[in-house]
Amino acid sequence: MKIYDFTILELNYFRTYCNFTDDERTLFEYRAKQYPLEYCAELMNVSISTIKRLSRKVNNKIIRVC
Repeated sequence: MKIYDFTILELNYFRTYCNFTDDERTLFEYRAKQYPLEYCAELMNVSISTIKRLSRKVNNKIIRVC
């Protein structure tokens, strides 16, 4: 799922209703700015596998609120 493909209204809806943790919200914001997962991992100082796990959690929460 490409978060940057959503509209501003959809992004705001997800911010409000997905109940993201701090790390999930940080990743969500980076992905909304079209940052690749590898770059997000560097910015958040975590491994690629951790970022992929967080990304799955973010995507699952988005799917649940849709």
